Amino acid sequence: MSKAEDELLSDFIRDKVADDLQTGKYDGRVVTRFPPEPNGYLHIGHAKAICLDFGIAEENNGVCHLRFDDTNPEKEDVEYVDSIIEDVHWLGFDWGEHLYYASDYFEKIYDCAVKMIRNGKAYVCELSVDAFKEYRGVPTRPGKLPPGRDRSIEENLDLFGRMRNGEFEDGSYVLRATIDMASPNLHMRDPALYRIKRATHHRTGDTWCIYPTYDFAHGLEDSIERVTHSLCTLEFEVHRPLYDWLLEACEVYRPEQTEFSRLNLTYTVMSKRKLLELVEGQYVSGWDDPRMPTLCGLRRRGYTPESIRRFCRGVGITKVESLTDISLLEHHIKDELNRTANRVLAVMDPVKLVIDNYPEDQVEELEAVNNPEDESAGTRKVPFSRELWIEREDFREEANRKFYRLTPGREVRLRYAYFVTCTGVVKDEAGEIQEVHCTYDPATRGGDAPDGRRVKGTIHWVSAAGGGEVDVRMYDRLFSVERPDDVPESGDFKDNLNPDSLKLLRAKVEPAILDMAPGTRCQFERKGYFFSDPKDSSEGAPVFNQIVPLRDSWAKRAK
Repeated sequence: MSKAEDELLSDFIRDKVADDLQTGKYDGRVVTRFPPEPNGYLHIGHAKAICLDFGIAEENNGVCHLRFDDTNPEKEDVEYVDSIIEDVHWLGFDWGEHLYYASDYFEKIYDCAVKMIRNGKAYVCELSVDAFKEYRGVPTRPGKLPPGRDRSIEENLDLFGRMRNGEFEDGSYVLRATIDMASPNLHMRDPALYRIKRATHHRTGDTWCIYPTYDFAHGLEDSIERVTHSLCTLEFEVHRPLYDWLLEACEVYRPEQTEFSRLNLTYTVMSKRKLLELVEGQYVSGWDDPRMPTLCGLRRRGYTPESIRRFCRGVGITKVESLTDISLLEHHIKDELNRTANRVLAVMDPVKLVIDNYPEDQVEELEAVNNPEDESAGTRKVPFSRELWIEREDFREEANRKFYRLTPGREVRLRYAYFVTCTGVVKDEAGEIQEVHCTYDPATRGGDAPDGRRVKGTIHWVSAAGGGEVDVRMYDRLFSVERPDDVPESGDFKDNLNPDSLKLLRAKVEPAILDMAPGTRCQFERKGYFFSDPKDSSEGAPVFNQIVPLRDSWAKRAK
């Protein structure tokens, strides 16, 4: 995205940052952070937050930190850390020296907890998980004061120290904030700050057996890093009073939290838990399955970082929850690849076309345009012979007047080649068409007739002499309904999976396709945009993932 485009961006968060700069609220500083939990792979929803966090910093000569909120070792893994670093870099953003972890601050966070106990703002509670919920109550009914809330500061300090020293069983005690058990906001009803959890941490090993909760650690991390604008999605809006209260109670520097609406896409689930279910249940081949909304899945499918950034820019930043049509994401990759991807010839569902009056042993080379949108892309040579492959759907024995492709007695143009006229078909015993026979007009080489006659239909083809075959994966929406999360209480979101989300084909292709390196994007003419899978392709044997069709087939289904 160009600097000029960045300058056009405007939303309530950018307006707020501009006001803060003008008033000198943070001494002219802009420090944001992208704070993922390393318990899963990033998805397209995270891309919106990444583009906002890093974009705000870049636009205001500030810095954006990449920080891992690694406070739950039971669900976290270095695999996720590595994947997140790769994904953020792939999107085009860099944090320089500002890579941080919550675990960097465990000692400081512990000291803040001790300070809160000393100031009478935290206490140790022995309620079980079920009893904790019972005492907390519900929004329409105040909670009950937990036992131990009136312990002395000395007792609480002693118990908390013993929690750290590993003297108690997991779950036997928690440290809670002393706030208000009657608050209408459940998050303010003496929330847990620390819990006992004997789990090996991917960075600190077994040094700690107590870990801070996300709510307690997150604001302190922002404070320690001197963040100015802590940007979160709307589900954290009800947590903001706690965020502010804890920072005040710890008597530390206070950033400001601002919330924006998360990204929701049609035919997609965004929950890490549900995506993990799909992976562990083998409904998909892994986190990088090209049908997944994960950034590694989109990358493997062939999406570009530029198209995703433009999509995030187009979605915009608001406080209104909404559902974005996935076709908008597809529009941005199609728009980019229309300008940048070379065109090639591939036939997905082949039937043989025989040109009876073409010399049997002759193979000629015809000139094909690589990209009509980019003259500098030049041309290439494609072989042409007596026997070709065409799409089965491009021929009908009987057709109405709206069908402009090949039918008996009709003349059509072969792309870059000649005019041909269908003279008959050959069928097998079951009546299946095996060959379509034609004659050609040698005077129409290159696809134009010298006498000026015109044809309405143009079809693509692949020469049976000199071409080859490749594996192609045709992808459809992973879910068959717009809102796959909307299921009855007795149902399961996986009931909405689309059984036809993946189809495997063996396509006939021109020679240039066989030489494509892994990671190459192209357009199969009249079919769509494809990407040679960087994971499964090998030299001379590319495997292609469909990025997106040329037309929205789902729009047709809806009519």
